[in-house]
Amino acid sequence: MDITQFYQAFFEEADELLAEMELLLLGLDLETPDNEHLNAIFRAAHSIKGGAATFGFVALTDTTHLLENLLDRARHGDLKLNTKMMDGFLETKDVLQKQMGAYRAGAEPDPDMVAQICAVLRQLALESGASIPAAAPAATPLLPAQKQPVEPVPPAQSSLKVRFSKITESDRKVLVEELCNLGDITAQTQTEDEVTVWLNTTCSADDIISVCCFIIDTEQIAISSGGGEVPVAAVATTDAPTPVQAIATVAPTSTSAAPAPAPAVPAAGKDSGSIRVDVEKVDQIINLVGELVITQSMLTQTASMLDPMLHERLLSGMGHLERNARDLQQSVMSIRMMPMDYVFSRFPRLIRDLSAKLGKQVQLVTVGKETELDKGLIERIIDPITHLVRNSLDHGVERPEQRIASGKDPVGRLTLSAQHQGGSIVIEVGDDGGGLVREKILAKAVQQGMAISETISDEDVWQLIFAPGFSTAEEVTDVSGRGVGMDVVKRNIHEMGGHVEIVSARGKGTTIRIILPLTLAILNGMSIKVGKEVYILPLNYVIESLQPLPKDVHSITSDEHVMHVRGEYLALIELHKLFDVADAINDPMQGIAVIVQADGVRFALLVDQLLGQHQVVVKNLETNYRKVQGISAATILGDGDVALIIDVVAMQRTNREKARQRSSAAAAADFRHQVELSALEG
Repeated sequence: MDITQFYQAFFEEADELLAEMELLLLGLDLETPDNEHLNAIFRAAHSIKGGAATFGFVALTDTTHLLENLLDRARHGDLKLNTKMMDGFLETKDVLQKQMGAYRAGAEPDPDMVAQICAVLRQLALESGASIPAAAPAATPLLPAQKQPVEPVPPAQSSLKVRFSKITESDRKVLVEELCNLGDITAQTQTEDEVTVWLNTTCSADDIISVCCFIIDTEQIAISSGGGEVPVAAVATTDAPTPVQAIATVAPTSTSAAPAPAPAVPAAGKDSGSIRVDVEKVDQIINLVGELVITQSMLTQTASMLDPMLHERLLSGMGHLERNARDLQQSVMSIRMMPMDYVFSRFPRLIRDLSAKLGKQVQLVTVGKETELDKGLIERIIDPITHLVRNSLDHGVERPEQRIASGKDPVGRLTLSAQHQGGSIVIEVGDDGGGLVREKILAKAVQQGMAISETISDEDVWQLIFAPGFSTAEEVTDVSGRGVGMDVVKRNIHEMGGHVEIVSARGKGTTIRIILPLTLAILNGMSIKVGKEVYILPLNYVIESLQPLPKDVHSITSDEHVMHVRGEYLALIELHKLFDVADAINDPMQGIAVIVQADGVRFALLVDQLLGQHQVVVKNLETNYRKVQGISAATILGDGDVALIIDVVAMQRTNREKARQRSSAAAAADFRHQVELSALEG
């Protein structure tokens, strides 16, 4: 039997257990630790050890065995927790993660790394007065190439009666083969969907469960020893919870700094409440549903031309089809949604380690961890948020002595929040630190040669920190200060169809707000017409639309104009020129100006008509065709035509670059003029 087919389930569940372990460790009060939390941490280590031993992952088994023994003493009150011990536990968690990474890649973990962390754990055991534990109990080798840990005293054999119920024939064969690996089968009976095996084995019930839970549900297993049959949950003692019990926990979602006990739920993929599905399969379904919605739109548009009196039943059916297709689309899209807790749960450790390194005291507050975002976006948002958190800790939150001098609590507060607003999600990274200093940012901008007016708004000043190479840090550290991060943050967020806003108050703190679409698969858009072409404008960039008046449109060059809107001059981009569209309206006064905003800058797009607002299914243009300047993607309209989706951010960048070129050209012309005057005067 190929045992590797169960690796992925083990790795995924072990990842969840390690994440839970870290959160619970960070939330422990060292003076009066919560016993439920200690039990949950112990169960996590115990479960990982059981699974690792089953699959023959020796390094992982040995490390968790040492950790498990220390945790067992701690939860029984025989070991006093301290900061050094907590640092050792967290370091062990990191090493376990690296070990699993090596096994995932089909390699053995670095032996020096394994030896080092085992030495740390043994030293902690010695310092606490605990005896150094023996090597972890070994399961029967499942990987012939790997050496199992040696058990100093061979355990005595016992006779167990193992019953599997509600199983298929293929499962029966696999399960019996696995029991053969774990001991000697002395008898066996079976019915249509049940098999009972009498097994002489040196393995405990835990070992049997660790193997079988990757094949069938725990509810399908019952084990007895010497007496009558008992449920699986009753086999393990309170001192040794079953691996299944521990695997069946999830990370806490408390919004406070101290996590609440994790509720026990059935393991993912092992019950009727949840299943594990490959992401590619979900994406295939989403693509097919998208095609179905497009087809339904085509049929609806065709049916709209029919006589409603003659085709009443057909049109009624089309209405039902449209509603069902939209509901199906929303249901399928929700499968890809993940809670923001997936992102937020990794920051307590980062904040703990980094604040200690910087000599600061920081409390993390999370709000809206249950808010959901598309999986594709939630994984891409982790790095930008990480950079913002590091920046807040380094530049935002002051040292305790500075905060006390300012009349603040010595413990700073960093808040991570997420909430839905319409078709978008708003993610905020905020601190109660010193806030941004306008004068300092302006001085740095002038130093870097930026043409900045002293009268620009605070909002525009704050946006300067996203410029490439921009940093107001007085010294470069290994945390920040090189000016190479914030511009990448902004660019990554723009690539996800979002934008960034900053709110800051001197002495009170800074909040950076990220606005993202909930998913990149569906877009709320405004359809516009230029000549005979139809384009889609993402609604999250659109502010308003209006018809230009002659007195408001001014020429800069022969082919460039600006438009005066309520005291502000906005660049006017004529889409028919940008995309070379024939038969379009050339006179700005005859068209419609759509005011959009990107990168905190407003500008106007000149179009012929506004057609309406609706959701569109986004199709990747580069995959199906090639990259087109000013276009981010495409969609298929109800009549079957392809409409291009405008890249508003790219347009803003192009417009900004043109403005810089004009400024450079003007500066060069002025220089030449000065040289000519000097020559004449000489």
